[in-house]
Amino acid sequence: MQNNEEIETKEITLSMGPQHPSTHGVLHLLLDMKGEKVIRAYPDIGYLHRGTEKIAENLLYHQFVPYTDRLDYMCGMSNNLAYVHAVEKLLGIEITERAKYIRVIAAELSRIAGHLLCIGAWALDLGAMTVLLYAFREREMVLDLFEMICGARMTHNYLRVGGVRYDMQPAFREKCLEFADLLPRRVNDYEQLLTENRIWLKRNKGVGVISAEDAINLGMSGPILRSTGVKWDIRKDAPYLVYDRFDFDIPVGEKGDCFDRYTVRMEEMRQAARIIKQALAQMPDGKPCVDMPDVVLPPRMEIETNMEALIHHFKLVSHGFKAPKGEAYSSIESPKGEIGFYIVSDGSERPFRLKIRAPSFVNLQAVDTMCRGGYLADVVAVISSLDPVFGEADK
Repeated sequence: MQNNEEIETKEITLSMGPQHPSTHGVLHLLLDMKGEKVIRAYPDIGYLHRGTEKIAENLLYHQFVPYTDRLDYMCGMSNNLAYVHAVEKLLGIEITERAKYIRVIAAELSRIAGHLLCIGAWALDLGAMTVLLYAFREREMVLDLFEMICGARMTHNYLRVGGVRYDMQPAFREKCLEFADLLPRRVNDYEQLLTENRIWLKRNKGVGVISAEDAINLGMSGPILRSTGVKWDIRKDAPYLVYDRFDFDIPVGEKGDCFDRYTVRMEEMRQAARIIKQALAQMPDGKPCVDMPDVVLPPRMEIETNMEALIHHFKLVSHGFKAPKGEAYSSIESPKGEIGFYIVSDGSERPFRLKIRAPSFVNLQAVDTMCRGGYLADVVAVISSLDPVFGEADK
């Protein structure tokens, strides 16, 4: 080789996943690389596809609720809420005040559980084991609360068309308030471990940058969109349930990098605890479900003591209720962004068509924009900052 000749670096395509500990599920990434630099990143999904939308079209409206738990299985309450909210919009049902407050508490606990897992797994991906153990300590408390209110820890099947499955008990209220008081102090502990850690800063600051314009054009939502400085949150900008009655802040970033996505989620956990405390303080008396026997199943005690109600119950289970002809779309602010359900009704007992707007699916579009020009090691940080769950990405 002559001294004036340059060594040319060839482009190669690297396959990352679908079985890889840092892809947060069955994600297959095709990375066009030149040396250590990423030229292009193409996410290849579908390994967990279960035909969820088509399943919904073959089930009665109320029978599909358990399937929503299996979408983003780390934040099942949010999925329950988005679906039943869409069905209630289609049917024109206004739920009770107490049910609204219970739903808010369930949704915010779900947000905390999702963010705790995100931060813990993110830190683990970048080499910090301690944060995962700390985060799971608090997440276990959230799962205990879910178990108290509905008997399940991950796949809850708690929200119902017309309200919630069980009323909130005094013991749950007491434990929930204790947790809401404790969480901000624990979040401070996480920040002591991470926020000023030079390795954490090196791996996240200036990594995976996306502009506000690109984020909007790609349909980003949730912490990813807010990290770019766009102050958009459905709870504030298109309020549902009783969010307009609470005082809370919407944290935003500036640069749209991985570090901003981290700080936004950390502050969102504090704000979620703040919302829960206000909801517990304002909780009204009343029924946890509307009194519409043609739509909502009778309460358990009524079924056990009333033969007429028992017969009616089995009739509803076997036939379901009929929705009016029409269509409805409803979305909420889930931990990962906007999750929405679009339902088309032909007047029968089942949805004619159902489409899920899943934030994990939409947010994955940003992988190429965030990874281009970065290093292979940065891809891990980017995926962690997106917090995808492939139950809802693949559906």
